[in-house]
Amino acid sequence: MIEVDALVTACHRLAALGLSPGGSGNVSVRVGEQVFITPTGAALSRVTAGDLAVLSLTGEPLSGARPSKEFPLHLAAYHVRPEAQAIVHLHSVHAAAVSCLDEPLPTLTPYQVTRLGPLPVVPYAPPGSAALAEGVAGVLADHHAALLANHGSVVAAAGVDLAADLAEELESTARLALLLRGLPYRELPPSAVSAPAGPATS
Repeated sequence: MIEVDALVTACHRLAALGLSPGGSGNVSVRVGEQVFITPTGAALSRVTAGDLAVLSLTGEPLSGARPSKEFPLHLAAYHVRPEAQAIVHLHSVHAAAVSCLDEPLPTLTPYQVTRLGPLPVVPYAPPGSAALAEGVAGVLADHHAALLANHGSVVAAAGVDLAADLAEELESTARLALLLRGLPYRELPPSAVSAPAGPATS
């Protein structure tokens, strides 16, 4: 299946970039009424198509594989973003770091605006919990990328390649913000900040 092969390729790519330390991070694709998701505790670098768990959109298991414990987050995102066909959730170092900061991420580059848009922070809730899934649903209803407080990032997009691209760009944005901490910097003007972001369906 093309979508499943693309998911596995995206997992290996994200791991090769160092964005999924150890067994962290999870990726899913929606194919019709089914969701294929990486298994619990699996290193993205070693995921194969045969490892993937399959769920219905209501969370009913459709295969014997055990899904990532974060599957409620993925299902919640699909419910509020019906155009999304892929979700990438990472614990990448720089995104996790900025998710622990008290102040919002500054808007620094035009690509941050046009590719990611505003990056709201989902309030902290335990990984895999219903509360976290509810928080993600509340934020992703109006955004396609977000930070999870003290946790990492989540991106919803029309395809898994685009979702992986955006997750990589979010990590780069977070790294840039951290590099500038303690230094005088310019944020983009309000006219640039108000420019719409629209890659999630492209």
